[in-house]
Amino acid sequence: MGNHNSKIAEDFTGLSYRGCRIGGMTLSLPIDAEANKLLATDPLALLIGMVLDQQVPFEKAFSSPYVLAQRLGHQPTAEEIAGFDPEALVAIFAKPPALHRFPRAMAARVQEVCRALVTQYDGDAANLWTGAADGTELLRRVGSLPGFGKQKAQIFTALLGKQYGVQPPGWREAAGAYGEDGSYRSVADITDGDSLARVRAFKKEMKAAAKA
Repeated sequence: MGNHNSKIAEDFTGLSYRGCRIGGMTLSLPIDAEANKLLATDPLALLIGMVLDQQVPFEKAFSSPYVLAQRLGHQPTAEEIAGFDPEALVAIFAKPPALHRFPRAMAARVQEVCRALVTQYDGDAANLWTGAADGTELLRRVGSLPGFGKQKAQIFTALLGKQYGVQPPGWREAAGAYGEDGSYRSVADITDGDSLARVRAFKKEMKAAAKA
């Protein structure tokens, strides 16, 4: 397990990953340093964070993969989570403080996503984006995951492009408004406190407009 995760960490921060060049940029969210480091070195942790990023503050969603690893005693693989006893996984998610506002539903969702990774991508989260011919294919792959509607898929596509250098031709167009440079619409644009404030201001404006 340790050697496997070390290899992921090495490849994901700028070297060739199974034929796909990953950019030198890594996620830099204003959350716990160790949680941030895990997101920057483990593709599965990043994907799980994105799965959990709904109906909770983004800090909670993207910190939970680290808390999950702590509770398991190691960084999990997609195969491990896919084969986990569902009730036991719920118990881990629900243990105070719960990993999500809806621990049962989100434990099931994370397990569904991991099962999809096992059946479609050899259990390797990075294979989800590795080798995508263009932005359209990347968006299609992400959007095919359980729980990933168009908006969520576009945000994750933008996140991969803006902060991980996963930039197949047409990725910005596929990500829609979230792919625009300097858009400050989602987690894809958050790198520090200032950008966080700008994203939150945008979301506040959108909520106000929706109510109006």
